[in-house]
Amino acid sequence: QVQLVESGGGLVQAGGSLRLSCAASGRSFSAAAMGWFRQAPGKEREFVATISWSGGQTYYTDSVKGRFTISRDNAKNTVYLQMNSLKPEDTAVYYCSAGRFLTRAARTYDYWGQGTQVTVSS
Repeated sequence: QVQLVESGGGLVQAGGSLRLSCAASGRSFSAAAMGWFRQAPGKEREFVATISWSGGQTYYTDSVKGRFTISRDNAKNTVYLQMNSLKPEDTAVYYCSAGRFLTRAARTYDYWGQGTQVTVSS
């Protein structure tokens, strides 16, 4: 069992930055692929980024490439999402997830956090 708690969301102006954190507890965090997803009002949850257990592999959705960076610190059981050059269309609830496989599909992740709101004003 893995418990995930996100933090770091908030209100920021377009062009600004935020860093989301996801603290994990429970066994096997270092063996898990970790992902960030987001869900805007009226839309389906969408993939943002994922990172392998070692941190050596990362994948991003096209709309955030070059602006967002996912990273992890297994010693601290924490995964991060650094978000730069934020746009109003990045506004959403951001969810942290953990799973056995490094994929972009939400259905393959076993554990989810409660989400943190990110709002980008124009």
